[in-house]
Amino acid sequence: MSTAPARVLVVEDEPALRTAIGQALAAAGFTVETAEDGTDFADRLTRFRPDAAVLDINLPGENGLRLAQRLKAAGDTPVLFVTARDGVDDRLAGFAAGADDYILKPFILAELVARVTAVLRRTGRLVSPTIQVGDLVLDEEAATLSRAGTPIDLTATERRVLTYLVHNRGRTMSKTQILTQVWGYDNADPNLVEAYVSILRRKLDAHGPRLIQTVRGIGYRLQA
Repeated sequence: MSTAPARVLVVEDEPALRTAIGQALAAAGFTVETAEDGTDFADRLTRFRPDAAVLDINLPGENGLRLAQRLKAAGDTPVLFVTARDGVDDRLAGFAAGADDYILKPFILAELVARVTAVLRRTGRLVSPTIQVGDLVLDEEAATLSRAGTPIDLTATERRVLTYLVHNRGRTMSKTQILTQVWGYDNADPNLVEAYVSILRRKLDAHGPRLIQTVRGIGYRLQA
C-alpha cells in the first residue's frame, strides 16, 4: 500500500465552497485538485490520477452523475456526491451512478473530511488511520485516543477539534479556522473554541506535559 498522501479531486462550481472543501481536505493531509466543471476531465484523470472524487451533481455542462460514471469506468474511483438534492429519486440516481457516499448541503467540513477518509479506507487507498504526536496516539477509524498508553475518552466534538489540531500539528490555527472546519461556520462566539480547548487540555495534561499551546492573539498550536 502506498505511503504517499491520497489524492482527492473536487469538482464544485460554487467558488467559495470549492475553496473551503479543498482547504479542509488539504489540511487533513490529502493532495487536492479542484475544478469548477468537467472541462478537460479525461486529461485531469490521466494527469492527477485521483484516489477519490468529491462531485457536485448540478454542474454546468456535464453533470456530476455523468462524471461519476466516467470515473467508475476509468478505474472504479470512489465517488462522494455533495448536493442539495435530497429526494429519494435523487439519492437513488446518485447511487446508480456509482456513488460511495451521498452528502447533503449544507454540511460540516469536518464531517466531509471524515467521510472521504472512511471511503478511502474502505477501498484500501489510505494508509493506517493511526496518527502519533509524541506520546499521543489517535486512531481515527476506531475513534480512540491514548496518551502515554492511557486511554482518554472524548466526545464527538472534542475528537473533531483534536483531530483538526493533530492534522495541523506544528501549525498555529486561528479560532476562526477551527470554527469553520469543525462546526462549519465562522461567525460563532470564539469562546466556543476556547471552551473545547480548555476541556481537551484538562484531559490531555493529566497524562503529560501540555500539548496544545496558545499563540497569543492568533490561536492554538498542537506541539509535542
